[in-house]
Amino acid sequence: MKKYACIVCSNAATDYIETPYNIPVFRSVVIFGDEQYDDYTEIKSKDFYDRLENDKNAFPKTAFVSMGKMVEEFNTLKEKGFDGALVICISSALSGLQRAVTLASSEVENFEVHVYDSKTLGYPEAYMALEAARMFDEGKSLEDVLKRLDFIRDHNHIIFAVDTLEYLIKNGRLSKFVGSIAQMLKIRPVLEINSDGAVNQIEKTRTSKKARELAVDMFLKEIEGKDVTVFICNTNNDAAVEEFKSRVLEARPDLKEIHVYPLTPVVGAHAGPGALGIGWILNQ
Repeated sequence: MKKYACIVCSNAATDYIETPYNIPVFRSVVIFGDEQYDDYTEIKSKDFYDRLENDKNAFPKTAFVSMGKMVEEFNTLKEKGFDGALVICISSALSGLQRAVTLASSEVENFEVHVYDSKTLGYPEAYMALEAARMFDEGKSLEDVLKRLDFIRDHNHIIFAVDTLEYLIKNGRLSKFVGSIAQMLKIRPVLEINSDGAVNQIEKTRTSKKARELAVDMFLKEIEGKDVTVFICNTNNDAAVEEFKSRVLEARPDLKEIHVYPLTPVVGAHAGPGALGIGWILNQ
């Protein structure tokens, strides 16, 4: 049986999750004007969000990992005896990373690269990488791993609220028309990552607090009667995180654990400070 490694992009934020598996990360880049930082290794979430809070004129942009670094990683894995790699990427609706990975893979001979569209980001993407690494470690086939990833991809949902739409609009992750109208009317939308892997508005209200309340209401309705893994992701919003946890555990005391972790800078650059998301993955 061929030996495969799992690689994930830094949008999954696996750096903030303890794991026994060594999962290589294709690190996107955070850009402040002339300054450039590799995600996590050169700028971590707290430092990133502190900078946004302290400098209201700072507007970060992002770029995915260079093709040269991708090729270098593929060659390293090849030298270690791997026959190929499964690269789990942020949703193709949100990034052109998958096309770049495919192009980079053509530069490496005798090494199979399978590029997987997670159709999501953050914890569900990280969960896919953790499952893939576990299954490869157990000697499972690529086919078995892909079936498992397909199940996760088709049975998860993220609902989130943001304090400002400015970052989503400027970085092209939300329709400028929809975003401009919302800003003009001072609307606070409730957003989701939909089944196509795109950011979609599902509800709107006038305040951030109400948007967060609506997000939890929708989440609780979705998970009624379901055995799910629950996660909360945020951008330096500890008070709101505790509010989310309290409401969820009050309604679903059977939930053993709620995974809480920060949105890594390359995701936070699009969500902006004060963003808060809650989601679920169906257990199998």
